[in-house]
Amino acid sequence: MALRAGVREETWTPRRHAPDYALFAVVAVLVVLGLIIVYSSSYALGYAQFGDANFFIKRQALSALIGLLGLVAAMNIDYRRLMRLSPLLMLASVLALGAVLLPGVGVEQNGASRWVAIGPLPPLQPSEFAKLAVLIYMAAWLATKGDVLRDVALGVLPFVGMVGLVAALIVLEPDLGTAVLVAAITGTLFFVAGAQLVHVIALAGSAAVTAGVLVLLAGYRADRIVAFISAESDPSGIGFQTLQMLVALGSGGIGGLGLGVSRQKFFYVPASHTDGVLAILGEELGLIGVLAVLALFAVLLWRGLQIARRAADPFGSLLAIGVLAWIGFQMMINVAGVTRSLPLTGIPLPLVSYGGSSLVMTLIAIGVLLSVSRYAALGDAPAPPPRGAVRRSPHRTAPGGAPR
Repeated sequence: MALRAGVREETWTPRRHAPDYALFAVVAVLVVLGLIIVYSSSYALGYAQFGDANFFIKRQALSALIGLLGLVAAMNIDYRRLMRLSPLLMLASVLALGAVLLPGVGVEQNGASRWVAIGPLPPLQPSEFAKLAVLIYMAAWLATKGDVLRDVALGVLPFVGMVGLVAALIVLEPDLGTAVLVAAITGTLFFVAGAQLVHVIALAGSAAVTAGVLVLLAGYRADRIVAFISAESDPSGIGFQTLQMLVALGSGGIGGLGLGVSRQKFFYVPASHTDGVLAILGEELGLIGVLAVLALFAVLLWRGLQIARRAADPFGSLLAIGVLAWIGFQMMINVAGVTRSLPLTGIPLPLVSYGGSSLVMTLIAIGVLLSVSRYAALGDAPAPPPRGAVRRSPHRTAPGGAPR
């Protein structure tokens, strides 16, 4: 689905209607399920580290509340206003990512400086905000370019420069997984907006080579590759997390051991409440529970695709596709890591894993998607032109009037 600018149509304002409540319901179910499994997988760790079994669930519940309020606010704002705000959002994300690297401002945990502390609030993760800010900015930029995207100097290089700046700041934290995710989201938008396939393939190849070099330069990233390829060679060392996640999944069988009955969450699965939460869910609810969660994500993505297809304008379509790429890629990377289909990256399962910044920003992004749905065409057909508008001619025209 290539989205083009420059088609000669009259400007029209679609009528606002109710949002996609089916999508909202699926998101609500995932958030509630996430709160349940986060509590189940974290109460032992919370008691051991902080003397409070409810430490993590209280923070996650507060984040869910803030995120849902943000979702409702974003849902009730006309998404087209974001086009004018996109440069400011992009600037704010770059400044926030830069602030993380400043001594005394960035908060370091486990050897990485990915958070900033603001007063008594829990540390915030600017890279999560950057996902949404870059998504909005690139959707606004791409929606106005048309065939310019096929030009290397005017389309490809500016795209690489903007995305590369954000990705480089995230890599410096260091957080290669999130940088790859940002590149995947924006690369999807670039392709959908009408870029040449050969340019997309070239950019994907260069990104893969760059990621490979960065993996080799950092020992802990290389350890993740070894853990993926040969975890059994060091089962109590670098292969411990990979193998224990598989043990948790296998222990659940078809129906699971029962909610709250997981054994692996008692310090066998590191990060059991964050990027390993699916392993605990599989242990307690079994294959049936895992498939139910994946089915909910499938419904979310399907409803989102319908919104993108019926969107009132290219900017709305690109926004919707960007949010879907964000959720879809993040979900697949997490599931692949837990099931040892890909190396572990530290990417959480969206809407389910513990992580305040991730949950809040994902819910706000879904609010933007619901805002697009409020102006999308109803029914199965794409948005029609308004009565009296000039319909598309059989020969589509470029911005200068020349036939394409």
